[in-house]
Amino acid sequence: MSRTVPPTLGTPPKPPRPTEPTDKRATGLIAGHITRGGSGPCYGLVSEDGVEYALHGPGAGDLTEGSFVTLRISARPSGVDCGPGVRASIITR
Repeated sequence: MSRTVPPTLGTPPKPPRPTEPTDKRATGLIAGHITRGGSGPCYGLVSEDGVEYALHGPGAGDLTEGSFVTLRISARPSGVDCGPGVRASIITR
């Protein structure tokens, strides 16, 4: 065996700081599967994050149970009960 001392590697460089995600969604948008569908005005949705929403959307049309949708929502006053979940209103344009 050789008596040569192996070279030292030194301290590894620090990893770069994390950057902001490039695929940010606009505020007020949720995406998920419809769990209570029909012609409305009340719907149910479970978001991609697993959050259940109770949606109120007069004029939102037919939303088929099981379909994947992206909706623009806003906070809803407590006057309308659309079932279990975070209360929100569907914004239609």
